[in-house]
Amino acid sequence: MKRAFATGILLAALAVPGVAFAQAGSTVQVPQVQPVPLSEFLDLIKTYVDEGRYEEAEAMLMRALTAVRDARRVATQPAVQFQPGGGEPVRVGGNIAEPRKLRDVRPEYPEIAQAAKVQGIVILEVVIDEAGDVTDAKVLRSIPLLDQAALDAVKQWRYTPTMLNGTPVPVIMTVTVNFTTR
Repeated sequence: MKRAFATGILLAALAVPGVAFAQAGSTVQVPQVQPVPLSEFLDLIKTYVDEGRYEEAEAMLMRALTAVRDARRVATQPAVQFQPGGGEPVRVGGNIAEPRKLRDVRPEYPEIAQAAKVQGIVILEVVIDEAGDVTDAKVLRSIPLLDQAALDAVKQWRYTPTMLNGTPVPVIMTVTVNFTTR
């Protein structure tokens, strides 16, 4: 069982072209795409496998594969034609490079969550404006006791402006906030 998960983790991390994953009678092809930041997914999968929590590891592996599929979908879309002043955010991927984080604010781990030993990854979708400020964030994968702390921290993050055709543009991207008890 561990070997199958380790193989899945390795293939997801490498996004090997033409390699198929079988799950419940279906096959998913992993294409060659730009690297997808899967390190947090993979770290969590490894932890789950090491702890014998195979169902959680499998669920997280499927999320990682979804990220690879999303990257493929974005990479195969036609190039974005940006109209200056349009103001609509564009999704990171394909021709749109992920902005680099300039300021990282760590979330405050809520005491109630610490006492209950609640941990995990909160996944957010954020809108980053032309100046690199996070202007909006919504929870995609929730851990109820940790969501607000993740939102509060991410809204303070700052990024490099994202350029498209030499013009700064607002972007939408997915970020993760990892909470672990010490």
